Amino acid sequence: MPAAASAPATTTGRVLQLLGLLQSRRVWSGEELAERLEVTTRSVRRDVERLRELGYPVHASTGPGGGYQLGAGAALPPLLLDPDEAVAMAVCLRVAAGGSVAGIGESALRALSKLDQVMPARMRSQVSAVHDATVTLGAATDTPVDPDVLMTLARASRDHEHVAAGYVDLRGRATQRRLEPYQLVTTGRRWYLLCYDRDRTDWRSLRLDRMADVRAKGSTFVPRDAPDAASYVRRAISSAPYPYIARVRYLAPQHVVAQTFSAASVEIEADGPDACIVTTGADDPERMVPWLALPGCDFEVLGPPEVVAAVRVVAERIARAVR
Repeated sequence: MPAAASAPATTTGRVLQLLGLLQSRRVWSGEELAERLEVTTRSVRRDVERLRELGYPVHASTGPGGGYQLGAGAALPPLLLDPDEAVAMAVCLRVAAGGSVAGIGESALRALSKLDQVMPARMRSQVSAVHDATVTLGAATDTPVDPDVLMTLARASRDHEHVAAGYVDLRGRATQRRLEPYQLVTTGRRWYLLCYDRDRTDWRSLRLDRMADVRAKGSTFVPRDAPDAASYVRRAISSAPYPYIARVRYLAPQHVVAQTFSAASVEIEADGPDACIVTTGADDPERMVPWLALPGCDFEVLGPPEVVAAVRVVAERIARAVR
């Protein structure tokens, strides 16, 4: 009969090996586990108890077909992945973080950041090779972002680490930025970074696809009182870049109007239970008018005068078309 290992390091390694076996197959008998681990069945029972103490729901059953089985618990405990599984998961998370799976970009990025932190350099290069050789047809994002840029900014935001980057603004001007990154925000079409610009001494919302040569500097900063990332980015991209900012009152509840407009394109605030006010921007007032009519309810343009005049012009044009 094989002797049970007694050293703490050996015991810890054996418990991890036991966890890997339980994750690789549905049911194991005590004798099978003892043979694989080269210990007694009594040691297997002790190691199973250690896993239970760590939060892994290991079930035991007797009779034909019985044995030890790793079940689902109330919380997800850490998983043990072999190299092939880790590479496959990282590749899938990179694709999801890039926006090809709607609604899970930020969650995929958080998971990828945790996995990348502990992944050996050799496996990381395998992930990059597979990703670089893959083309996704019909991705949800208009402007794909380099996964390494996402990873760098995600880690720097988490660790409060200074970042340097090149940036091209809406007018095509290239600048160098020294940033304190706080949070990444995805609209489903694009990625944005909420950050504090150290040279401009103000908060900024930067598009990741306009960033280049992103580098974490290694030094850290003390976090400031930051604005709400989602609200700041929504306001910045729905109105700030445009010369005409319209305020429109709709005679419909906020949740009804919100079904028509993207959260990335407008700001919506309730105006009582049966009305709401939308703030949005555009380069051309007349082109904005048909879009404002999309909710299919009565609305009133509160300003500015250019948009009010554009509504009159478009309305008269449509009236002439049906006369």
